[in-house]
Amino acid sequence: MTNQTIFANAQVVLPDEAFVGQVTIQGGIVTDIARGAAVPTGAVDCNGDLLMPGLVELHTDNLERHIQPRPKVDWPHAAAIVAHDAELASVGITTVFDAMRVGSVPNGRARYDAYARDLSWELLELRAQGALRISHYLHLRAEVCSETLVAELNEFNPEDRVGIVSLMDHTPGQRQFRDLSKLAQYVMGKHSMTQAEFDDHVARLRDLRDTYGDDHEAAAVAEARRFGAVLASHDDTTADHVATSKSYGIGLAEFPTTVEAARACRDHGIKVMMGAPNLIRGGSHSGNVAARELAELGLLDIVSSDYVPAALLASALMLGELWGDLPRGIRTVTKAPAEAAALHDRGRIELGARADLIRVAQVGGAPVVRGVWVQGNRVA
Repeated sequence: MTNQTIFANAQVVLPDEAFVGQVTIQGGIVTDIARGAAVPTGAVDCNGDLLMPGLVELHTDNLERHIQPRPKVDWPHAAAIVAHDAELASVGITTVFDAMRVGSVPNGRARYDAYARDLSWELLELRAQGALRISHYLHLRAEVCSETLVAELNEFNPEDRVGIVSLMDHTPGQRQFRDLSKLAQYVMGKHSMTQAEFDDHVARLRDLRDTYGDDHEAAAVAEARRFGAVLASHDDTTADHVATSKSYGIGLAEFPTTVEAARACRDHGIKVMMGAPNLIRGGSHSGNVAARELAELGLLDIVSSDYVPAALLASALMLGELWGDLPRGIRTVTKAPAEAAALHDRGRIELGARADLIRVAQVGGAPVVRGVWVQGNRVA
């Protein structure tokens, strides 16, 4: 990481402006930023491509997709983790918070078995061996509507790189699944349930929430503090939900489901994150508020790829066009998520910042990643 690299003749995207210029990196950090189209001898000629910070992904289910590429198929974990890491690097993501569910429901037709502790050990071991290209942190999705949340959280420690703990409550009939018909469509299709089996599933989850929910919420809040992790809410729907989130010290709201909740987040100083697939598809697959509507109302701060890694960069460029402000669009996937996750060394091109950079061309209206550097080392 001691060699100097100069990226010249690029459309350099800073947090608040973009201009034709060059960026010099050395020792894993940004050491110089200059304006002008000149290409010094030995520099990388970017030919007018965008040069922007590496993308920071706070919530992705992509690792789970690699671990279980088909229902009931458990893919070898090391191979899955390496493939997941390479996929993220290829689309410009240089820092990821890998989402893993904690809190299992081991009985019933729609089972959720414990897996996060073992999987995270495997991921951290691969990281220690230098097998991964990008920077990985853990995002523990604490499901309060479960049986085993407290025991699973207790298995983690501050040294496990737990960066985010999100409070998840998928009790049927509220938050993401206020519309039970949407939940039935999803669950009955995924698990081949009959209507009677679905009704039993709903009743069981509601009973779990009544029995454990409040204790699980309190435990998740306490464990996030023990880890030194950022605490996030998930699927806030009402102003009361947001007020409760604020009382816990939450500063990040994942996927609020209504304009009411998003406005309440803004009033309480809570950053709003929405999914890139929602933005690109033009709406939520669960029938909740559209990310574009929040963007048009000025209520969208951060974008997550959710379940389509390549959507992250495309959504940022889409927002740049919608707002008529490219740097603002790019901030939603770089500086804003980095700050929300308390990572203050990355997410922007600035003197002394980490040299996590991506070079992007736009071909036929689609972004094409031409190069990815993490701490100055090319990884894709």
